[in-house]
This record gives sequence, structure tokens and C-alpha cells, in this order.
Amino acid sequence: MPESVPVRCPVCRRAHVCTAPSYPCACGAPTAVRLDGAAGPAVLAHRAWDEEWVTVRCAACGRGNQWPHPELGCPCGTVLRLAVSDAPPAALPGPEPAAPPPAPALPPAPAPPPAPAPASTPAPARRGPFRPVTIRTARDAVTATALYLRWLGYRGIRRADQRPPSGIGLAAHGLVAQVDPAMRPAAPRDVECLWLNAMTESAACAYFTLAGYDEDARACADTLGVPLFVLDLTGTPAPVNGPGRALAEAGAA
Repeated sequence: MPESVPVRCPVCRRAHVCTAPSYPCACGAPTAVRLDGAAGPAVLAHRAWDEEWVTVRCAACGRGNQWPHPELGCPCGTVLRLAVSDAPPAALPGPEPAAPPPAPALPPAPAPPPAPAPASTPAPARRGPFRPVTIRTARDAVTATALYLRWLGYRGIRRADQRPPSGIGLAAHGLVAQVDPAMRPAAPRDVECLWLNAMTESAACAYFTLAGYDEDARACADTLGVPLFVLDLTGTPAPVNGPGRALAEAGAA
């Protein structure tokens, strides 16, 4: 398994434990970026796409692969870029070979059929793990958000009829979402416009961004009850306020 390293947000001093995600090499061996636990994270204020990738050499075949630079969305709204070690990562264990099939057993002697068990109420279905898509373009950010909304249980996801002032609007049954791939943190006006748009549609709303939120935008979202999410380059949204964590936990109503 990839090793975990402690990370402390330099803005709010909140402590985290981070594990770099693993990706499959073309040879089939899983590889992961090696995090540098001795170096502190950097606050990500602006993005440049050419700087968003790190080359990782596969320990199994030696092939160099480009993976997204590891990042962390802190609950305070800060996006942190994690330090990466120059040491080559160790190969992660692959799947174990399947055991040979057991020898066929003799059929058991016939027995009287058991009495039917009383009917029981089936347990509610649980969501499986979210499967993200790597973000390289603004379109990838929209795709990752749409997949996440579907994973939460929303149906009928489509482009919203009303175009937001910035970013791209998505709509589903009972929800309006905004995906902002801009390289600047979202401002209070962005959150307010999304909330007003959702009010006119009599729907809930959620905001997804790559660059995080400034302090006033977070305060505005908390007041209006707007869930906020930060997308990392692996395509995984992370909730960064109370309404966002509640939506991620409960899913679609």
C-alpha cells in the first residue's frame, strides 16, 4: 500500500494524514507518487496546466508515466500542493494469482427441504466507491462532476438551461450545480448567483471548483447553505464546508 504522510495546513494549522493515489502503469503494475513527509505543502493560489503533472517511473518496468501532482483540499478552503520526493516509488503489490479450483466433491445425500425462512426487509443499497476521471481540461472537470453527482444518486444530469456568470452549469432532478475550472478562487458573487439560480428553479445547488474559495465566499455559502466542493486533478471532489459534507454523506434525497 502507498505510505501515508502527515500534512499540516499552513493557513489554519489543521493536521491531515495524506496518501498519494495509485495509478496503473501500461505494464499493469500499480504505481504511486512518493510524498515527501519532510517538506511542507505549498498553498496553491494560481494554476498553470504545464505544472500540474509529475513524472513517476514504474518500479516494475522502468516506464516513466505522468500523473497529476498530489493535492489536498483543506476544510478551511485552502488547496494545498503536496511535496513530492525524488526517490523512485516502490512497486505496489498487484493482484494475487487465483488459487487452483478445488477437486469436485461428491454430491451430498438428499435431505428434507428446510422450512422457508420468514420474509425480511432488504437492507438499503450502499454506494460503491467513487471512480474518478483524471482532469486535464475544463471538459474533464465537468465530466468528473457529472460522474460524482450520478454517484450521489442524482438522475437526468444535463447542461443547465441558464448559463452561470462563470464556469459551466449542470442540472439534474432537484439540483443545480456549477463547475468552475477557473484559475482563481470563487468569490461571494459566484456563490450568490448559483443560489439565486437554484431558487428560481425550486432546486438545491452545489458548487464545484478547481481553485478553491476565498474566505468571504465560504462565509456566504455557509449562510445560504450552499455545499462547496474542491476538485483535485484526479477528478475526486472533496467537500470543504458543512453543507458539502452533509451532501457527500447523505447523497441525493
